[in-house]
Amino acid sequence: MEAEFTVQVQVSGDVGVVMWSGATDAGTLARAVSMASDDILLGQEVRRLEVSVPATDQMARRALHLAGFRREGIRRHAMSVDEGQFVDVHQYSRLSGDVVYGPEGFSGVMDSVLPMKRLIAHAVFRNPSGQVLLLQTTYKSDWELPGGVVEPGEPPRVGAEREIAEELGLSVLLGAPAVVDWMPPSLGWSDALEFIYDGGVLGQVAIESLVREELEIHSIHWVDPADVPHHVSPLSARRIALVLDDFTGFTEDGVPIG
Repeated sequence: MEAEFTVQVQVSGDVGVVMWSGATDAGTLARAVSMASDDILLGQEVRRLEVSVPATDQMARRALHLAGFRREGIRRHAMSVDEGQFVDVHQYSRLSGDVVYGPEGFSGVMDSVLPMKRLIAHAVFRNPSGQVLLLQTTYKSDWELPGGVVEPGEPPRVGAEREIAEELGLSVLLGAPAVVDWMPPSLGWSDALEFIYDGGVLGQVAIESLVREELEIHSIHWVDPADVPHHVSPLSARRIALVLDDFTGFTEDGVPIG
């Protein structure tokens, strides 16, 4: 005889863990989890519900999306499914203050599960002699342009300006990017998008005012364009050369498209 489908919530303090047993379909599971969650979050002093499901259970994951649960992370190879075989486990939660229903609720759930890309922003600066400003960092061997990772909710241009100010004490106002490049996965990093701005020529006063951030910046260098490839990664060298050649447009792995 097939086991009856049931949903349970085990509460400890102000946190509940949602579990179910028995066979059902995605729609029924979503409705049951949603009703149980509403009852616990609205009727008791519970602020957080948690659910863990294997990555291979597509039906359960879809049901949790429909029930307003947001994915928080992935525990890699956390569940054994066969001898020597493991699968990832997806961790979901729903908070008492989450918007669950309507367009905003749907968008909030989708924002937690759809792919995201890192966003990076750098700028090319030159001195009056045409040399390129490069930074030798404390955490890797190849040198970098001023700039860095853009924060969530931050425009790429503003992110570049912020990073440049943090790294060099230099206040700049950038315009439109010269190059927008898709970067393939590399060295353990996933793929990313990088915005590269042409910062123009810095005057002598600005150059003399540069102050490096000591934790991440080992030293500041002005490099002849011909020598740039000796100090930066091949990808960075391709993109810097494009900016110096007044190129504007989209590239993939530093190669112009179209």
